[in-house]
Amino acid sequence: MKTYEIQNVKDTRSGFGDGLLELGKQNPDVVALCADLTGSLKMNAFEDAFPERFFQTGIAEANMIGLAAGMTIGGKIPYTGTFANFSTGRVYDQIRQSVAYSGKNVKICASHAGLTLGEDGATHQILEDIGMMKMLPHMTVINPCDYNQTKAATLAIAEHEGPVYLRFGRPKVPNFTPADQKFEIGKAWTVSEGTDVTVFATGHLVWKAVEAGVKLAEEGISTEIINIHTIKPLDEEAVLASAGKTKCVVTAEEHQRNGGLGDSIAQVLARRLPLPIEYVAVNDSFGESGTPEELMTKYGIDTADVIAAVRRVLKRK
Repeated sequence: MKTYEIQNVKDTRSGFGDGLLELGKQNPDVVALCADLTGSLKMNAFEDAFPERFFQTGIAEANMIGLAAGMTIGGKIPYTGTFANFSTGRVYDQIRQSVAYSGKNVKICASHAGLTLGEDGATHQILEDIGMMKMLPHMTVINPCDYNQTKAATLAIAEHEGPVYLRFGRPKVPNFTPADQKFEIGKAWTVSEGTDVTVFATGHLVWKAVEAGVKLAEEGISTEIINIHTIKPLDEEAVLASAGKTKCVVTAEEHQRNGGLGDSIAQVLARRLPLPIEYVAVNDSFGESGTPEELMTKYGIDTADVIAAVRRVLKRK
């Protein structure tokens, strides 16, 4: 089991903010819009550096999406920023009609996703956003795992022509991927190779899978861990190559079981390589107020849950 050194512990939203600032220096066509959450989205530095390219829309998320769609007609590359709940649930109609339907080059950047938003509670802890976004034609869906990968993804999506949903979070998490990585949209990243079972993980659950892999190795279980940072388009060939080797699969995500990464993996396997699969995800439930650690444990998406899912799937192998 390959081990990774934690470089530091940082929030993924800071990776977005730092990436956006760097991107602003590189590309004068990049503009940023925020719905009254500049500090929470770490967009302050971009606003300070490029005030003429920053647009504070206030608590008017639907209007923000409409403005962004219009800006693309003039050749701008708009990055919109607010909480994931407001980035998707509140403005689904505007995203569908004004962005996805016409393939507008809008980058919808969403922070505070999932249970790890924590104490703000169920009304803010959106767990269905990946499903909502991946079902939209033309939409690319990206969910990076740490600060470095979020920064790299923020830079990379500017080169992609078309709408993108970029999802990241609030809590500080282990930062372990390379600082100089090249982020390739639609290309899975093998965290560690193994022979007994594959864990396909995304977002904050990638590190939980790494922790699980270390503990499973102590029991003699060889775990292959694949970071699916791009949920759509899914790297189907990487999925099939790994699953074909290990013959059983676990998926891990901070999202509802319905409609998330697990469903995408299961569809590929059902069509092309039927194998045992277990899900680590929230099971048809809203969240509640609590610390990120408490909530991940209570709702079954912690390290111990990945380990338990591996043991279950191995019995079905």
